[in-house]
Amino acid sequence: MGLIYGYDIYLRPRNTARALANLAELAPPARAVPPLEITLPGGDRLVLPFTSHFKSEPVSCSTNSTLELDMSLMFDGDDALREYAQTNGLEPEADGRIQIGYIYATIRFESLLHPGYTSVECWAATSEMSRLFARSANIRKVFTDLTADSGGVCCLFDTGDGTPEQVCWLNGEPTRETVSGPRFPDRRALVATWSDSDK
Repeated sequence: MGLIYGYDIYLRPRNTARALANLAELAPPARAVPPLEITLPGGDRLVLPFTSHFKSEPVSCSTNSTLELDMSLMFDGDDALREYAQTNGLEPEADGRIQIGYIYATIRFESLLHPGYTSVECWAATSEMSRLFARSANIRKVFTDLTADSGGVCCLFDTGDGTPEQVCWLNGEPTRETVSGPRFPDRRALVATWSDSDK
């Protein structure tokens, strides 16, 4: 089993459509597959430049607790991304952005950490991409910016191997805490700090 590193964004369910629309803006301008129509649990409809289980048939999430997406995203180049592109024979776009391999997303409409929040879990498809996720400051920035722009309360970098998760964004501020760590001994302590605009 290889490395599976990912960024997990937590937000209120009403912000799910906005988060997915923001992800779609990061897709490459040209796509070889048809767009994907999604109907979210609340009835919002989106057309996304991704696939679900590598298919483009419309997906209704009215009775599903999760949505799976296969994505390709563009990132502004930094040293780690440029090295990855050179090693893998990838050409940067004219604007300097770099398209990397598949990123898989699992959207849980009731997150595992708190059922009142949705999670958007974006994870690397390969061990090499997982290492890139860990090294690239610009990839981290994309996911923390997505959290901020989507009204998210928290963004975690998760290595999926039992080591402490890194808290990258919390309640409107970038941070570099860990779970388990001095401030957050466990996930419950982290969730207890999440801001809730409904209160």
